[in-house]
Amino acid sequence: MISLLALLAGFLLDLLIGDPHFLYHPVRLVGALISFLEKVIRKIFPKTEKGELAGGTLMAVLVMAVTTAVPALLLYFAGLWCVQARFVVEMILCYWLLATKSLKDESMKVYDKLAAGDLEGSRYAVSMIVGRDTAVLDEKGVTKAAVETVAENTSDGIIAPMLFMAIGGAVFGWFYKSINTMDSMVGYKNDKYLYFGRFAAKLDDVVNFIPARLSGILMVLASGFIGLDRANAWKIFKRDRKNHASPNSAQTEAVMAGALRVQLAGDAWYFGKLYKKPTIGDDLRPVEYEDIKRANQLLYATALLSLLVFSLVKFLVLWA
Repeated sequence: MISLLALLAGFLLDLLIGDPHFLYHPVRLVGALISFLEKVIRKIFPKTEKGELAGGTLMAVLVMAVTTAVPALLLYFAGLWCVQARFVVEMILCYWLLATKSLKDESMKVYDKLAAGDLEGSRYAVSMIVGRDTAVLDEKGVTKAAVETVAENTSDGIIAPMLFMAIGGAVFGWFYKSINTMDSMVGYKNDKYLYFGRFAAKLDDVVNFIPARLSGILMVLASGFIGLDRANAWKIFKRDRKNHASPNSAQTEAVMAGALRVQLAGDAWYFGKLYKKPTIGDDLRPVEYEDIKRANQLLYATALLSLLVFSLVKFLVLWA
């Protein structure tokens, strides 16, 4: 029950305050740990396919162990002091795991630049939240990139960690965050990370398999509550949710495309190289920068619905 109340309080804190941008934010510390271990391990293991695969696997195990053990120890010692201290610590740990307001704020920076007619500024703003090359994007491309990252991170940054916290409290949430952070840093299919980041990337696919699909279904339900096209969202979800190299990324992107009645995805540039990618959704109307606002409305509706569903299920389990 403490974990459930901490999740609810942490979610409210995230909506009110958002992600604090300070040097020692725990997620940044996880990123620093990944960078440190990568440098050390690369010096030890041979620069062969097997050596890099083994080194990347060791790094992933160490990162998961540390990132899970630290919050577990914090909660244990806080609990020895008093129940109230444990609640406060877990609430803060839950708050740090969620990115609802941060995702909205960062994507709305792109919207503001587009609304002001500042294409260069919008390219820079969107480069802060996507991994693709943005210098060649026109207004439509910038808008699509922003909408797509809101859709994908609805699962990765909010629903998935919320689900893990609902199951096992902040400790499970930080276990998930360690894997997701590793994937965002080393899970690339380029020369540098093809083998070193493979274990982390595959592990991310595994832990996100159920959350991504659950997020898609919850997003379909939420779309109808805010006046978007729920029927088309369900249609495109069923049809296009596998139109991505990742087994999980297109789940929520498909719902977003269907709910907005636009076409997303398609070819994109990464590190100076063009990647041919299938489209998601039907081109029923032109993409416009107002879609960024609509995407954030769906983000918030899905987050609130998910919190309600997860909390209700956990409450029923606890009192069964």
